[in-house]
Amino acid sequence: MENLHLMVAAFGVGILIVLQGSLNAQLGVRLDNALVASSLSLLVSASLAILVLLLAKENMAILEKIQTIPLYLFFLGGVLSFLAIASFYYVIPRIGISTTVAFGLSGQLIFAGLASHYGWFGLPIEPITFKRIMGISLMIVSVLLIKS
Repeated sequence: MENLHLMVAAFGVGILIVLQGSLNAQLGVRLDNALVASSLSLLVSASLAILVLLLAKENMAILEKIQTIPLYLFFLGGVLSFLAIASFYYVIPRIGISTTVAFGLSGQLIFAGLASHYGWFGLPIEPITFKRIMGISLMIVSVLLIKS
């Protein structure tokens, strides 16, 4: 299977998302504030990212390219990350991690199918075929069956 190592890595990322969502939702419950939990989580993430950037010397050459990047690319991804994370931490304690992930995954599957079909955001075009629609549908049905 082509790119098996990347698929395994993506599977592992899914596990990390559930772990971090669960832990940070607990933080939000203990603080009684999902917004503070989100802010703390993102602060730690940003600090770690900056540390890794500074330690990897080859990344310094990239800093010269910053001037050529459109301004919205600097902020929009961060805004969307914050909204997704803060919403995740707010929703998890109310409906549970499994339900949150199930519906979140369903939204990801549908939107990913559309975004890749049209090549939105510079993504490689992957046309929606009947086979792909059936695969996405089966995954969503499977996710919903897990929750029933």
